[in-house]
Amino acid sequence: MFIFLNGQFVSEAGAVVPVNDRGFMYGDGLFETLRVVNGKPFRMAQHLERMTRGADFLKIKPPFTPKALEKFAGQLVEKNQMPDAILRVTLTRGPGKRGYTPDAASQPTVVMTLHAAPSLETPAGWSLVTSSFRIPASDAFSSFKTTSKILHVMARAEAAEKGADEALLINTNGEVAAAASGNLFWIYQDKTCTVPTGRGVLPGITRAVVLEICQTLGLPTNKCVIKPEALRNAAGIFVTNSALGIVPVVAFDGEPVAQSPLVDQIAGAYHAMLARESA
Repeated sequence: MFIFLNGQFVSEAGAVVPVNDRGFMYGDGLFETLRVVNGKPFRMAQHLERMTRGADFLKIKPPFTPKALEKFAGQLVEKNQMPDAILRVTLTRGPGKRGYTPDAASQPTVVMTLHAAPSLETPAGWSLVTSSFRIPASDAFSSFKTTSKILHVMARAEAAEKGADEALLINTNGEVAAAASGNLFWIYQDKTCTVPTGRGVLPGITRAVVLEICQTLGLPTNKCVIKPEALRNAAGIFVTNSALGIVPVVAFDGEPVAQSPLVDQIAGAYHAMLARESA
């Protein structure tokens, strides 16, 4: 397996990051995860645009342009002969001294890795349980995929202990925010609904793709705030993330969830888009 590390393609064993890298010490960095289909990273430009905005916010200067990273990603796919994979791009502030204050002269670390991809078919339905952990409702960091994800890790661990597949995150206002691993959608009165950004919600790339699909298909959408108890009245619920695409929810806090044909229609259109853009 080849790894991209700071401009070089090295073996997995040789891909070494210093122990004083601030990504390791403080979670001081960003990452993006995306699907590679037929050798082509899906919507990589959108992922890197979000990473660039995050880097600007964190005041990290990436050593490579988005175009250069796209080129390197293609080379990584080719070197590993993995035309269907999950690509992770990680950017940290790089090695630094102990202490929270960042060094203005730090040299950022960039890593790209490939991982085995799940099936392109729509995954079997997930069971969802409400997490006891709360995500800040007004958190500027929620706009980016920072490497500080301990809340999501603990929420997923809690869900696993309860025998569930995924955790529902509630924000500090008591409102539905997202799933631990992606954005949440629900169907209500034939509208495809999701939580607006600015309430602890990551503006997911697959979330944007679903809204794009709905517009193309003429399906009404609604970005609205909802309480967890009201979510039980949904005609369908699904989770979106870049690795799995669209994942239907079949149970919520131990109760069965209605299965709307709209979820299948959107999932079908998503798979058609993947095939079309990777042709």
